[in-house]
Amino acid sequence: MKNFTLLGTGSLLMLLLSSCYAEVILEDVYVEDIPQQTRLHVQSYDLWYVDINATEGTGEVPFLQRAFTLSFINGILYANNNLSGIGKTGNGLGIRVGYYDAGSGLLEIDHDVDGLWIFDVYQVNSRTLELYDRRSNTSYFVDGYQRGSFDYDRVFYENIEFLLQEYDVWEKTFVSETGAINDFDEENFLQFYESNGATIFRSSIDPIGTPFNSLLWDYEGFYEVYDVQNDETLKTLTLDYDFMGNDYFELYVIDDRTIELYHPDSGTVYEFQGRGYIQFLKSDSTGASKKRVKTNNPIMNVVRKRK
Repeated sequence: MKNFTLLGTGSLLMLLLSSCYAEVILEDVYVEDIPQQTRLHVQSYDLWYVDINATEGTGEVPFLQRAFTLSFINGILYANNNLSGIGKTGNGLGIRVGYYDAGSGLLEIDHDVDGLWIFDVYQVNSRTLELYDRRSNTSYFVDGYQRGSFDYDRVFYENIEFLLQEYDVWEKTFVSETGAINDFDEENFLQFYESNGATIFRSSIDPIGTPFNSLLWDYEGFYEVYDVQNDETLKTLTLDYDFMGNDYFELYVIDDRTIELYHPDSGTVYEFQGRGYIQFLKSDSTGASKKRVKTNNPIMNVVRKRK
């Protein structure tokens, strides 16, 4: 499965077959250059995007399941574990989550919560690395970017379902004057979370400004995020209300704490702002409960209505 390490086996064979003088060179290269090469390679990009959909194997490395990006800076490991704040937190690198060392095609990470992990490092191409964990027989693939060329919008689009769960509650802040009256007009608060693999939402008609701990949830049901056929830049959101049916909204991100829901059936635009930011740091009570999984959103065959 593995193609080659950071120092190809062919290069090692050539060195082994060379003269005694070359054997001395081999010793120097193996002891000094290989560790340096591995270390320099993981430090060659500001950000490594964790392509969770490319993961191979049935095991898990907890901190890689949480991270959108990794950064290796002078022995310190940084990660963007949240969409909200990505590109700004830690000057784009995210938060410090541990330490690392690299050498001889190996990457050793001492994570603040998840402990010590050792990965075999394989270079897939000039900007992609495979991090292979022998314990779980699982490979993660990371793509390198410099901060100036990293497409943060793409990260939002590919992982928008996680943004919904990064706040305790979403509070309605705007309703368009245009649009037909409908049942959703009464909903002032939304909450999104995952439970036993199911995506759940709750809604409340309590007055705007009500503190989170005082909210009374009037309804609970399932929600789902969809890709849209022939429209790669649009996501839709369904809220399974018994009294409204499985209605859908076009889902847009205005910024990392504001979403727009456009209701095509009524022509109404709603904006909600996130309250109670949940930062997935290093504690078991928060970070361990958030896990990225391979996205396999169902497809909705609709035409964009929001102009």
